[in-house]
Amino acid sequence: MKGFFNGLILGVILGAAGYWFIQNKAREHPEAEQRAEAAAAQAQTSAGEAGRHLSDALKAKLETLDLRSDQIKDELARTGKIVRRKAHDIGEQVADAAVDARIVTAIKAKYTADSDLSVWKISVSSDQGHVTLSGTVSAEQNIGEAVALALETDGVHDVTSTLTVKPSP
Repeated sequence: MKGFFNGLILGVILGAAGYWFIQNKAREHPEAEQRAEAAAAQAQTSAGEAGRHLSDALKAKLETLDLRSDQIKDELARTGKIVRRKAHDIGEQVADAAVDARIVTAIKAKYTADSDLSVWKISVSSDQGHVTLSGTVSAEQNIGEAVALALETDGVHDVTSTLTVKPSP
């Protein structure tokens, strides 16, 4: 406990000495003190402008989403609730379509490599990683294989199968 107290006293003394030294150096160089004050004023001005820009951006966003007070009041009176959905950027939609195409291609390639599954008899579609399999297979176990191979593909969230069994002639 005595060591802690001594360390605390020493820390306070060193902190006070450091503060005194910095203040003396600032008084020796008034131009540095003026630059510091100018920088502080600039930072305050910039912060105020940023706040105004943020406020303007929020107002524009509320207007775009039909979330003004009068619009909310009207919608609550008509429907009893407020519902808004986030609009997807066209670039995101294009990227999603490319990912879905890659998923379908990867699954069909796996089916091509498996002699029990026919890429011609199994239709594969993907919508944002939700895969649907349809068509026919020659045995029940092939349905399981088709679903398992689809689930092993990167980007697949879930698989829905409507595959039916149609024995080969």
